[in-house]
Amino acid sequence: MKRLIIFCIPFFFLASCNVLDKQPLPSITPENFFTTADDAEAALTAGYDALQQTSLYGQDLNVVGEMPSDNVTSNNGDVNALERLIWTPQTGQVSGIFQASYIGINRANAVLRYVPTISMDATRRDQILGEARFLRALHYFNLVRMYGGVPLRLDPSESGEPGAVALVRSTPEQVYAQIGTDLQQAEQLTAASFGSQAANRTRIVKTAVNALQARVYLTQRQWAEAATAANKVISSGQYQLSPSFNALFPPDNNAESIVEVQFSGNADGGFVLPDLLLPSPPATYSFPKFNIPTAELIQYADTLNDLRWKFTGEITQAGRNHASFVMARSGNANDNGPFVYKWRSNPNAFNSPDNYYVLRLADVLLMFAEASNEQSGPNPDALTRLNAVRTRAGLPALTLATLATKQAFRDEVDRQRRLELAFEGERWFDLLRYTRHTQADPSAIHRVTALTIIQRVRGSQDVNYLLFPIPQSEINNNALIQQNPGY
Repeated sequence: MKRLIIFCIPFFFLASCNVLDKQPLPSITPENFFTTADDAEAALTAGYDALQQTSLYGQDLNVVGEMPSDNVTSNNGDVNALERLIWTPQTGQVSGIFQASYIGINRANAVLRYVPTISMDATRRDQILGEARFLRALHYFNLVRMYGGVPLRLDPSESGEPGAVALVRSTPEQVYAQIGTDLQQAEQLTAASFGSQAANRTRIVKTAVNALQARVYLTQRQWAEAATAANKVISSGQYQLSPSFNALFPPDNNAESIVEVQFSGNADGGFVLPDLLLPSPPATYSFPKFNIPTAELIQYADTLNDLRWKFTGEITQAGRNHASFVMARSGNANDNGPFVYKWRSNPNAFNSPDNYYVLRLADVLLMFAEASNEQSGPNPDALTRLNAVRTRAGLPALTLATLATKQAFRDEVDRQRRLELAFEGERWFDLLRYTRHTQADPSAIHRVTALTIIQRVRGSQDVNYLLFPIPQSEINNNALIQQNPGY
């Protein structure tokens, strides 16, 4: 995916005696840029491009989704605050994700404001608007999961004046309502499928909207709605589990992929994260890595039978391939031991060409299984979805006799989510929603929650750490915004 860069350039004319008679070349403005179908496509491309930012899916969303959890550890000082759960309003990832999300939101807002005025094919115009609504919903979902209520900016910011940018925080409920509205409209407007055009796999279609709806509903404990949305994806027939878990990596728009952030592998669109995860070689050089798999996680997994975790028989440049992780052997401590192996192309000096999964079918199958069980207890449909993930991993199918209670089924879904989606940036967010699930329904026990981790690391169950702080830069620049409790 290429970046769209729009320059506003002043032009100065020197030389001939009639220079003052010449008309100055205009700067690019919304009014004179959004005039053609190509302009609409370019603006949407800029919206997709925002996902590539290092502060979003290029690095920080993954790190924030894993480093506070029980999946990973690190000696790297850049992630120390996340590792030790001591983040503050000045922590880099806390500030970066907030700011980068609003860059993405602003680009989506520009599409939604100006593309409707363009004379172009009406069907494609609607699709562009639907894709932009999905992108805006995704950004707001990431924000509300991390910070709680945030300012709802629904129009493009075209002025830096305090009166134009200062907004009060909306409540979490208001943010979720806007996410729901955007996704409902996106479902109506986006293309039904990616069709025969391979390039369209990189675009948002209705089933991608449904997949995000399922995740949003699951987070809100709306079980029936989550199951319905997930089932739309599953029953569409557009996606199939990869026969091999190992073949899923690195991500490259395969048949299981629903939404990926696209990276081209150059300075204009390269993926930073792989070089921060892999040992050297193949990483560019040796330094303490992010997201080192914990010994507890590897012991928790079945490294003898589970195809996601056992040795595949392949010796790679990085070491022994275990699909989810690689076991490196080196005299240098920085490059010895287990490392994440879900992005494994040559890192290319922090410009990897690997893509990043936002949503894939196995995740949706597990969302359906969870939502269906929470709604009505163990049932054949939920078991079928759960077993599809287990058997792809080489594990035997389970029965309703084995998972006879809602709690037993819940435990198994939690286990499979951790093992299937390890290192993909969702573990901490799963632990957060497990906490809120149990807070809302004390009979719903999750063996590990975010509060379990907070207690273990900080010594007390400080509920303030269920949210990240609003960045100090935002507090300084927006007199109307209030900080989260405890910060």
